[in-house]
Parts: sequence; structure tokens; C-alpha cells
Amino acid sequence: MFVLKLVAAKMVARLHPKSSAGRVAPANPELLTVTRPELLVDGSDAEFRTLIHRSMSFSRWISTVRDGFGALIGISGVQYEMMILVSRLQGNEGITVGDLSSAIRLSGAFTTIEAGKLVDKGLLEKSADLRDRRRVRLRVTTGGRKVLLSLAPYQRQVNDTAFANLKATELQELSGLLGELLPGMDRAVNLINFILKQEGGPLDGHIQ
Repeated sequence: MFVLKLVAAKMVARLHPKSSAGRVAPANPELLTVTRPELLVDGSDAEFRTLIHRSMSFSRWISTVRDGFGALIGISGVQYEMMILVSRLQGNEGITVGDLSSAIRLSGAFTTIEAGKLVDKGLLEKSADLRDRRRVRLRVTTGGRKVLLSLAPYQRQVNDTAFANLKATELQELSGLLGELLPGMDRAVNLINFILKQEGGPLDGHIQ
């Protein structure tokens, strides 16, 4: 319950100052979207649903900001995200495509394609891993670093605005909690994809 309330309150409560959880009708047990006691408040999933809807709003907005940063330097949002990750994680030897794929939580094939586009643009460079020639390592080029330096003032302005109400302790708590939630979300994505394959189409009684 601590995780649920903290994420709801700290991450996005200011997006919707008045929670809708207290204004919804009493929970219908047949329509509950969760069953774990930690996710229910007085037998209701209203607080959980509020968290989910706020998180989706936050996700859409942060994706919009990401895409905007990418547009400012002439690349897509996901390519911008890759560049930022490579610049942070490359160290002295560069980061492997596999490690980048894991960090961004996208498939290796997709990561390879998008990283290749950044290489073609001269923003990333690739080289063979000295210990395993089958692996490719990525680094930000000198030109790529210049591009990121030109973007940094806009990043500071936008990010400071987006997280203006977040305290230092809240930043650490939120980052840690999101890190704890990510593995569960990976499993949830695999589960919904499995369910979709098993069902083979819309459920009975679906809306036409």
C-alpha cells in the first residue's frame, strides 16, 4: 500500500489536484481490476484506478516531451532516448547493443535498427567488442556530443518545469519505486500478449 500511495501522491498527484477516488460509486466485486490486498482500499480498487489513469497521463506527457527533444535535434523520440542512454552508459568502452536494448526495454532487433539510423546520421559510432568480436559497442560521436550540448539548455528548462514540485528525497524514492515496478510491468506485458494469443480475438460481449 505504501508503494501505491507514494507513487500516486508523489509522481502525479499534482496533475489532478482532486482525486476522483472518493467520488466513484461503491466497488462492484465482479468488476474489480485487482485482487491483491495491497492494491485495495476498503475493498475498492478506486485508488488503484486513479493511480493507473494518472500514470497514463504522465506517460503520455513525458513521451510528448521526449518526442519534442528529439524533434529539436532532428531525430525521433526513441532515437533521442537511445542517444541519452548511450551518453550516460557508454563509459570508456561504449555500450553493447544488447545492454542498450535492456536499458531501454525494447527488442534487440528494434534497438539495432534505430541505433543504425543514428550511426548513419553521424550521431553514434559503432565498433567491435575487443573481448567478443560478435558484439557491437556504441558510443556518442563528437558530432553527437555537440548536438546534445546544444539541447541541454532546453532540457534543463523543460525538466525543471516538469518536476518543479518534487523534493530531493521524493526524487530518490520515486526513482527507486519505479525501478521496483519495472520488472512486474515486463511480466505484465508478456502476460497480456500471451492472453491475446490465447483468446485469438475480442472477448464475447465486446463492444461493436
